[in-house]
Amino acid sequence: MAVVKDIDVRGTQHCETTALGVLLRHEGLDLSEPMLFGLGSGLSFIYWDSKSMGFPFLGGRIKPFELTRNLADMLGFELLVAETTSPRKAWQNVAAPLDAGRPVGLQLDSYHLDYFSTKVHFGGHVVAMYGYDEQDAYLVDTDPQGGAVSTSLASLAKARAERGPMTAKNRSFTITAPIGLTSPRERIIPAIKSCADAFLHPPIANLGHRGIERAAEQVPKWLQRSEKPREDLPQAAVLMERAGTGGALFRNLYRDFLAECAQLIDSSHLRTGHSLYTEAATLWTQVAALIAAAGESGDVNKLVQAGSVLRELARIEREAMRALTLL
Repeated sequence: MAVVKDIDVRGTQHCETTALGVLLRHEGLDLSEPMLFGLGSGLSFIYWDSKSMGFPFLGGRIKPFELTRNLADMLGFELLVAETTSPRKAWQNVAAPLDAGRPVGLQLDSYHLDYFSTKVHFGGHVVAMYGYDEQDAYLVDTDPQGGAVSTSLASLAKARAERGPMTAKNRSFTITAPIGLTSPRERIIPAIKSCADAFLHPPIANLGHRGIERAAEQVPKWLQRSEKPREDLPQAAVLMERAGTGGALFRNLYRDFLAECAQLIDSSHLRTGHSLYTEAATLWTQVAALIAAAGESGDVNKLVQAGSVLRELARIEREAMRALTLL
């Protein structure tokens, strides 16, 4: 049995920033969830569809775990990552730091966790683990999932070993802050510019601002794309608004990050970016509502309307990111 003392469980919305917050606060660095998301250059967009998928997926952030790597690079802390296919080694990788009094981050499939109310396979879920006994693991998950929670050691092992989209091989990680850690304030502008550059120059057409334009073309066809529109469309809307996004497909988090930055840095470009992302966040919530209503009513006009709003969003976000590159 081992339990790390003085774990600060904070009510947060998104899994990876929740786990990072726990690990960083243990190292003496207390940052807001929007600041963690922004310094990790977390914002993006993907329109993901393939023959193997039942229905397209709209994503609002970068790939799982990239945010953690970005944040480590930006702030200069040591990130130790372990992966293995051996269940015995996977447990050792977690138990050793916990026994030494250090919390551990885990990437796993939320489907197997005892406390998860919605049983859906998602291999990119991230939690912080702060202890265990003979039967259970003690975890910190998002506020909507209960904050400080526990799951059986057997269910944890299954969740960590699951294979499939976005999964990692029993991935665990620890964070160590160096003496004389870089001031987060000094890293704000590089993080924003890095995020804006990736968004404006995506390598493929279904990412960044081009991805939003792709969504504007495809979403109006979603009633024909789905075999179960009454299920698929409202589910897509829930993923955009809730499901760990912090609302409006992560745009609420990025808006709040830019607001926090604007209090620290006096810049008209930053204020422009914040103003445009405030507008974008409202419109993303509107898109989600239109998609849900189209699924419930079968009214294609709702999707045509959503397509128009998405075209406007591509323009607004492109303009916002162009302003932010001028910082």
